[in-house]
Amino acid sequence: MLSIVVVNWNTTALLRELLDSLRRFPISCAKSEIIVIDNASSDLDESALRAAYPEITLIANEENVGYACATNQGIDRASGDYVLLLNPDTQVTEGALDTLVRFAQMHPDVAAVSCKLVRPDGSVELSVRGFPYPFAIACEYIGLSKLLPYCSALSAYRRRTFDYDKSAEVDQPMASCLLIGMYALERVGTFDESFPIFFNDVDWLYRAKKLGYRVYYLAEATVIHHGGAATRQVDRRKMLRESHDSLLRFYDKHFKGNLSPLVYYFTISCIKLSRILRG
Repeated sequence: MLSIVVVNWNTTALLRELLDSLRRFPISCAKSEIIVIDNASSDLDESALRAAYPEITLIANEENVGYACATNQGIDRASGDYVLLLNPDTQVTEGALDTLVRFAQMHPDVAAVSCKLVRPDGSVELSVRGFPYPFAIACEYIGLSKLLPYCSALSAYRRRTFDYDKSAEVDQPMASCLLIGMYALERVGTFDESFPIFFNDVDWLYRAKKLGYRVYYLAEATVIHHGGAATRQVDRRKMLRESHDSLLRFYDKHFKGNLSPLVYYFTISCIKLSRILRG
């Protein structure tokens, strides 16, 4: 069983396109269910959506509880062996769901599997990053990665040299389309709700890796991604501040006390300086 979990916030028109694509290209190698969690969208006609898509389970929150909390609501309701997190501004293509699930079934040591995200204009989205380790983050935030963007050592965070035409083991792919095994969720736990918008997926994948699981990017599975449909509705500077603050929380959770004080506070200073300059 595949449980498809979609968190929606003011992107109901795109959500309908996603649901239509799931009808056109359903999974064939397993049964499936679709769970939609709506975070108090102003553009949602709940009764109309239920009538148009009776196959979905719709959880309509009375307030915006954030992405992480809403995702956990979906995971709690899921009955599948695998949970597929899909953004409402995505559309699946033929065979994508089967490719992801079959790979996961063949590799029980893999906690999560992602796909190739393609923009509506056909360009490939740069959706794979490394974990935000100190050297990688310092290179990013003080600008060294931009001076030599195709140096793999200096661009280890944004992975500008990554080949999106080849499947590979990776650190942190975007969760716009992310298949997670329920067996991994039972060990790793659900999403940390102290990361309401950003870095909740990074935190989960990092915890999975620490437990010995692998994470894969599959070039053979393609999903269309409009990108940023929800976050564009919020002031860009506010989103940048929240992204930096979430990275600081990530460092406090995972690296504080595990790095030398010099390395830790130098990296924290780089993040805070970037927050000031960009916010």
